[in-house]
Amino acid sequence: MKEISRRDFLKGLSGTAAYLSLVGIPIEAIAKKELINLIILHSNDIHSHIDPFPDNDPKYPGLGGAARKAAAIKKIRNENKNVLLFDAGDMLQGSPYYNMYKGELEFKMMTEMGYDGATVGNHEFDNGLEQLAEQIVHANFPLISSNYDFTNTPMEGKTIPYKVYKKEGLKVGVFGLGIELEGLVNKKMYGNTKYLDPVTKSAEMSYLLKKEKTCDLVICLSHLGYRYESNKICDHSLALRSKNIDLIIGGHTHTKLDKPIEYKNSDGKDILVCQAGCYGVRMGRIDYVIKKKLKQNLEKGSTIKIVNNPSQI
Repeated sequence: MKEISRRDFLKGLSGTAAYLSLVGIPIEAIAKKELINLIILHSNDIHSHIDPFPDNDPKYPGLGGAARKAAAIKKIRNENKNVLLFDAGDMLQGSPYYNMYKGELEFKMMTEMGYDGATVGNHEFDNGLEQLAEQIVHANFPLISSNYDFTNTPMEGKTIPYKVYKKEGLKVGVFGLGIELEGLVNKKMYGNTKYLDPVTKSAEMSYLLKKEKTCDLVICLSHLGYRYESNKICDHSLALRSKNIDLIIGGHTHTKLDKPIEYKNSDGKDILVCQAGCYGVRMGRIDYVIKKKLKQNLEKGSTIKIVNNPSQI
């Protein structure tokens, strides 16, 4: 079993310092603690892959595994105080662990890893709403879903539409979007769940978080998929049509983006879209470096994105 490469997984201090120098932030600011370094870790489409792949696997030999991932997360948290960890859905279904434990083990292990939040993927419905409602009691982190209305279902009151996280004075607003279930999931599995238009809910949630809740960063946990040839809504089209979102953490299409893709939103402002493949083989990381004295006015360029490639684990 290969160990994680520090060079592949982490940004070294010298590399970070060089990047800050290039964009005009004085290195002295680091020593004076004028900068806040916020690290966003993300996963998607783990599909109950708790064990690493066998060494003879043709595609992912010896990669992945919850133990290795937990060790990587712990190391990053030990070295950095402002870390948030999210998942973009399809945590469940895909290995015998799900067949046996119905999601209990997956949610418990994610809790042990210290996940801060996750959104709902289509495979979370595979054993029906009652089963999902029973199992999420093992998750000590919120399921964030803005465009699934679970009224009059066993999942009513079990999710939240958004959450605001605070790190060293920063406010990070997070909301979640799920894919349309009709034609994808058996109707009896999602019952009376109502699918709400993701573009409309995205505009509503991002405005609420950025303007009313005065969040410094707004993150969308999306299980819409990265990009389609059809006109179906996806992260690509959402980014172009969006306002007030800084980062879309994606899932569903198992897309392995070597680095987050930079877009301009409908206002011509920067937005990142990322997705880290599938099966827990990779985990994404993005560093935001923010000047404390300007942290409430990110639109004037006080935020610097240090984009790290998703690393194999």
